[in-house]
Amino acid sequence: MRGSAPAPAASRRRRAFSRSVMRGIDCASLIGRRLRAGGVIRRLIGVVPAVGAGLLLAAIAAGEAPSTTFRVCADPNNLPFSNDKLEGFENKIAELVAGDLGASPTFTWWPDRRGFIRNTLRAGQCDVVMGVPNGYDLVRWTRPYYRSSYVFVSVRDGEFPVRSWDDPALRRARIGVVAATPPADALVKKGLIRNVVSYRLTIDYTTEHPGEIIDDVAAGKIDVAIVWGPIAGYFAQKQSVRLDVVPVPELPDVGIPFQYEISMGVRRGDVERQSQLDEILERKGREIRQLLAEYGVPLVEGPLVRKPDEIRRGVAGERYQ
Repeated sequence: MRGSAPAPAASRRRRAFSRSVMRGIDCASLIGRRLRAGGVIRRLIGVVPAVGAGLLLAAIAAGEAPSTTFRVCADPNNLPFSNDKLEGFENKIAELVAGDLGASPTFTWWPDRRGFIRNTLRAGQCDVVMGVPNGYDLVRWTRPYYRSSYVFVSVRDGEFPVRSWDDPALRRARIGVVAATPPADALVKKGLIRNVVSYRLTIDYTTEHPGEIIDDVAAGKIDVAIVWGPIAGYFAQKQSVRLDVVPVPELPDVGIPFQYEISMGVRRGDVERQSQLDEILERKGREIRQLLAEYGVPLVEGPLVRKPDEIRRGVAGERYQ
């Protein structure tokens, strides 16, 4: 994701919501496109567990079900969400959940792009995806464990303390936005397209990183960025300049929300595991929120309720296909 929340990739996946903002699509799935952004599927590391492999092999050798492992599907290079050094907040939440189960987390690594669910969860290589939209139709989702939002990012006490879409400062600001994400559509609606500095949906991870748009705000190359909250909050914390990270308000006339609830995902028929995770998420809610705060994730308050199964509908999503 390039400072956004979901989308596809040709070189390495860009964390952004969607390749295009499509009308008539279930908007809850758009966030999935940030996480499973994808163009050409390329298996980077395969399905080798990062930790707990010894426990798993021992269980198999003994002819036992590997009940001492909590098998997670994850991207090896997708901070702040996950990486193969186990530095992401989804890695940490997996450890927390596994601990509650008396298990050890193992990770099946696959790039966060098109084909992720098919090649990991559906292939039986792992059992849980740590971050999916509440109601995403390619998995069975749990109760959501946090809600976040796209945000305005600006230099604290600077000339562009933007708090709303109608803020006069936006009319004279250089506005960084990832192409083809919900904020880009909103800027078109507001007649601000001439102010936009566009960032690519996909990046080359050998020369770029997803926090570049936040770096540019701190460096004064742009005045305001409108970015998916977890990306913005994480990289804003790493700047030498203090930045404000403010959730954007909804725009009913745009037709696409800017806030999304995030759940865990299991296989569609895995009702028992979903119920088990629901109970753990309720018990561990305070610890999870504290962990998210440590990563700078802007949390939007409100009830976190699992969407009913009947809301399923066909979606041309990227992250979880």
